[in-house]
Amino acid sequence: MSEVVGILLAAGSASRFGSNKLLHPLLTGVPIAVTAARNLKAVVPRCVAVVRPGADELAGLLRAEGLEVVVCPNADEGMGASLACAASAAGEAGAYMIALADMPYIRASSLAAIRDAIAGGPPLVAPYFRTRRGHPVGIAGRFRAELLAAAGDEGAKKLLERHAADLVKIPVGDPGVIRDVDTPADLAPPLGV
Repeated sequence: MSEVVGILLAAGSASRFGSNKLLHPLLTGVPIAVTAARNLKAVVPRCVAVVRPGADELAGLLRAEGLEVVVCPNADEGMGASLACAASAAGEAGAYMIALADMPYIRASSLAAIRDAIAGGPPLVAPYFRTRRGHPVGIAGRFRAELLAAAGDEGAKKLLERHAADLVKIPVGDPGVIRDVDTPADLAPPLGV
C-alpha cells in the first residue's frame, strides 16, 4: 500500500451560487467546504487544500481542520491551474486522491473505497454511481508530471481520458459521488436518487 495524499480543490469562483458557496452552511451548520474537508481528512491523514487569493476565511477554516493550505495565484485560469498548484504543494506521493470542496455529500465508505483502491496499485481509480463517473478520483504518483501540467477548466479530466484504459471503476451505491453544489437549489435533499 502506498501513501495517498488528499487534494481538496477549493479555489473555484462559485459564480453560479450567488455568494461564496464554500462558506455556505449546510443544515448541520457546517460550511460546505469544511464538510468536504472533514470527509476527506477522515480517510486520508495528509491533505492539501488549494484556495484562491483573498480566500482568507476559507483558508483559516481549512487549516483549523488540519489541512495544509496553498493559495493558487492563477486560480482564475480554471481547475487545471488549481490542480497543478495543489500537486506541486503536495510533492511526491504514492498516489493522490483528488476531491472537490463543493461535494460535501460523499459517504465515508466511498472515500475509503477510493483510497484503498488507489493505494493498492492501479494507476487510476474513480467511483461510479450507476453509469456516471464521480469524485474523488485516485491518481497514481507516476502521473504527477501530468498533474503539474494541468491547465484550463478541466482539472484531471484530460488525464483520465488519455489513460482511459488504465482507469479502474469502483461501483458505489452513493449518489454523493456525483452530487456537487453549484446553486442554492443543489442544497435541497435529492429526490428519488
